[in-house]
Amino acid sequence: MSVGMSVDTSQVGEMMRQIVPWVRTVGIQFLEAGPEKVVVELPDLEENRNHVGGPHAAMMFGAAETASGALVAAAFIEQLAIATPLPTKGEITYAKLARGRLTATAVLGRPAADAIAELKAGIRPDVPVHVTINDAEGLETGRLDIVWTLKPHSKG
Repeated sequence: MSVGMSVDTSQVGEMMRQIVPWVRTVGIQFLEAGPEKVVVELPDLEENRNHVGGPHAAMMFGAAETASGALVAAAFIEQLAIATPLPTKGEITYAKLARGRLTATAVLGRPAADAIAELKAGIRPDVPVHVTINDAEGLETGRLDIVWTLKPHSKG
């Protein structure tokens, strides 16, 4: 069975808004959320801007990290009963001055099935996620490469 086949991932955005209050606080919207790709939008809000009038670097990182987390949740939704997804490291590149509304698009860096097989074999898998951040004109303003792990729940 392919990942996400028997589980409805259309509610991933609402799940993220419920379990991660910060997502609601900054107004992140989910444009697409599934096990293959997640796209979120960071609105252009004055309170999220930096000294040059664009989205603050922390907001860009947060939107990209949110997209990556939603993707991991969607891709591994059937494993959430036995493991907790956690980010372990991330590197962001701010490529161009960002202005206005941004989108962050996350895709997996390895097949979900490989990570699931490792988890079943007792290995705590690393799951790389690649996120591109684009402005309203579609220009890439940044990239986030982040690694998530699936930490098995402790028995006891």
